[in-house]
Amino acid sequence: MTARTTRALVMIVDDDAELSAMVAELLAREGWDSHAVLTGGDAERDLARLRPDAVLLDLMLPDANGLDLCRRWRAAQPALGIVMLTARGDPLDRVLGLEIGADDYLPKPFEPRELVARLRALLRRQGAPHPAGAAGGGAMLRYAGLSIDLLQREVRAYDRVVALTSIEFKLLVALARAPGQALSREQLCEQVQSGTYRPQERTVDVQVARLRRKLRDASPGQEWIDTVRGEGYVFVPRGRED
Repeated sequence: MTARTTRALVMIVDDDAELSAMVAELLAREGWDSHAVLTGGDAERDLARLRPDAVLLDLMLPDANGLDLCRRWRAAQPALGIVMLTARGDPLDRVLGLEIGADDYLPKPFEPRELVARLRALLRRQGAPHPAGAAGGGAMLRYAGLSIDLLQREVRAYDRVVALTSIEFKLLVALARAPGQALSREQLCEQVQSGTYRPQERTVDVQVARLRRKLRDASPGQEWIDTVRGEGYVFVPRGRED
């Protein structure tokens, strides 16, 4: 593939050429374009050139560590969808991948329908605009020191842009639309995932922890999200702006 189309573009980064070809065929049947590379070096070059909507990233590559690539790409392109694909299915590996910026994690061998479902949900979250008439009202949520632009998907804390992944943004919007109200992990799962797939509760905890850390770094001394033991998480703003 050499040029972008109006369809979503997914980059496959895996040194298993046969598997990549099978995944590319699967994605084509769903109406998505794909671009496959076998090494981390090729992936880094083509990532900047093609600007894909999402990346299916293998953990173990011949010339690079997938976790290191994920960390760099997340810092460079906060909105990029990243799904880790790996034969290492240890829960600690999954948690580490999520903590450094992956949106999802799927161990090999995987069920093709599950890969499609997760990727479809990720692409939908990235591309679907927030309706202005949704609960919470308007295209902007404003609190003292924090603004959330629902259309531009931009968060600012004291005029500093906070780079969030698509899941982190959805979590923040869900919490900020219900200030002072504790939301359970199940409720948050329903807000950030479309379809029947639901992430594990531990995954939600990891994503909320990353969100809290980013907000804290952008606004030192201010805690925007509290943990409510036995219930979930609550957004605690200083006050609503006019």
